[in-house]
Amino acid sequence: MKSVARNILILILGVFLGVQIAIGQGDAETGAKGDTKALPLDDLRTFTEVFAKIKSDYVEPVSDSDLLQNAIRGMLAGLDPHSDYLDEEAYKELQEGTTGEFGGLGIEVGMEDGFVKVIAPIDDTPAQRAGIKAGDLIIRLDDTPVKGMPLNEAVRIMRGAPGTDITLTIVRESEEKPLTITVTRAIITVQSVKGRTLDPGFGYIRVSHFQAATGDNVRDEVTKLKKENGGQLKGMILDLRNNPGGILSAAVVVSDVFLDKGLIVYTEGRVNDSELKFTARPPDLLKGAPMVVLVNEGSASASEIVAGALQDHKRALIVGKQTFGKGSVQTILPMNNNAALKLTTARYYTPSGRSIQAEGITPDIVLNNLKVASADKESVATIKESHLARHLENHGEDNAKKDSKKSDGEPLGSSNEGTESLATTDYELFEALNLLKGLAILNQKST
Repeated sequence: MKSVARNILILILGVFLGVQIAIGQGDAETGAKGDTKALPLDDLRTFTEVFAKIKSDYVEPVSDSDLLQNAIRGMLAGLDPHSDYLDEEAYKELQEGTTGEFGGLGIEVGMEDGFVKVIAPIDDTPAQRAGIKAGDLIIRLDDTPVKGMPLNEAVRIMRGAPGTDITLTIVRESEEKPLTITVTRAIITVQSVKGRTLDPGFGYIRVSHFQAATGDNVRDEVTKLKKENGGQLKGMILDLRNNPGGILSAAVVVSDVFLDKGLIVYTEGRVNDSELKFTARPPDLLKGAPMVVLVNEGSASASEIVAGALQDHKRALIVGKQTFGKGSVQTILPMNNNAALKLTTARYYTPSGRSIQAEGITPDIVLNNLKVASADKESVATIKESHLARHLENHGEDNAKKDSKKSDGEPLGSSNEGTESLATTDYELFEALNLLKGLAILNQKST
């Protein structure tokens, strides 16, 4: 067994020496900022001893390949919650996810304290319909505890044949005991951009995920809404709630739709290739019309790039709750064995130089999640001047009657929300629309 350990040590030394040479070349050729230090031989000897002990004493035989693969995963898992080793199957699944169709539950997840944390459920997916919420901690997958399980393995378990069920045991901050939720897997086809007119002249665009085509889809949706409203909008609501992020380039394009100049985002890392700057180019498709951006604790990564850029340029008011705080950039590095590394290579910064990492975007107006119910129509009616005895009559035009009809009609947004008003179906959006209308009035007075 000692000879096995020696052979392993020689192999590891060879690998590390290769890395050491590559790093040295990087300093000369690419300007890498990392320093080169002597190899930690004592630590490598400890590694080989552990390797040999597992080979000889573990209760079941383990192949060298499995042990080395697990060691690679352990190296990456120890860095941060987002770096990972993607085997061939996981790499293919990642590529499918960026194109908009894949099999599974429809949630974006990360790791927290050894458990799977839901960053956000994706719109119109089994997970959202089953009631999974941003911030939920998944502690069991069917009968399998999640604690200590690698994230890619947990994702693999959650994915499966469409039509099959999986039972998730969830810890939720607002609940006293764990919840058990059964979700039926399905083919997840993500339509990342949806839009509609809320009230005449006021558009609404919901972006649920940042995929390769999201930027172009947002541009097309703005053009369509402008056409619906006579060629120009009075204001726009951009809804990024529970948007877990996605592709950096898509976030840049979405920001550029509403900006005509200036820095959008920049990144900084240890190598020159990770230092990037993205700037806006004209035109601003809304021509300066006021904007409100809705965010919450499920808005992460690319969503925070967009919100931060529009906030720093004072192009939009950010409304909602503090965002997730994922301010790091992951680069996919393909490997020779058809696998890939998902490695954190940089931090991104808003135009003013703010790092969002572990902090998030602070809204200009904080708005907590509320649920509003309609008042009982049979309750005591309010008393108005017109109800008082001997009140003076309005001898002008029938304005009073017209105003009375308006006030007794359907509430704001009800024409687009079915029988219930927007206030009761989505209070945050209701408040955002009220705010946007106020901004539009001020904008008209100032022009």
